Amino acid sequence: MKSSRVPPPKPEHLAFLKPYGPEVTKLVLAAREFVLKEAPAAVELIYDAYSAVSSGYSFTGRPSDSFVYVAAYPKGVNLGFWDARNLPDPEGLLVGTGKRSRHVKIRALADLARPAVRALVKAAIALAERPDSAAPKPESIVRAIYPRRRRPAGPA
Repeated sequence: MKSSRVPPPKPEHLAFLKPYGPEVTKLVLAAREFVLKEAPAAVELIYDAYSAVSSGYSFTGRPSDSFVYVAAYPKGVNLGFWDARNLPDPEGLLVGTGKRSRHVKIRALADLARPAVRALVKAAIALAERPDSAAPKPESIVRAIYPRRRRPAGPA
């Protein structure tokens, strides 16, 4: 059974997003809520990486098992799928050049309201790796903070 309550973002996650400004932060938080409402049992793995702040969502807690990710960039958010080649995409929303990974560009809240975006997330959840034994509890974990970063020149 899905819970409609999504836990608040970790303070560190909000601090990582601050240089991106309020519009991108709003999109990231909306995408986060969107994913966690569809997959309330997911573990959120947060990265303050070199070129983006991103969160991967996994049922095992292992980054390699992430079924979807949300990445912040200066011009918007990418809602990405690691195993996109196996997802149905009749509307052709997925973009990218990776062998497996593709993403949907989220530039406005209305992008998340598209039924085809929800269908992609649900399909990714259906294909996601599940734990062999007891599942880890759903939580948000800051996994990595990279010492060198390229950030937008937004508010500090």
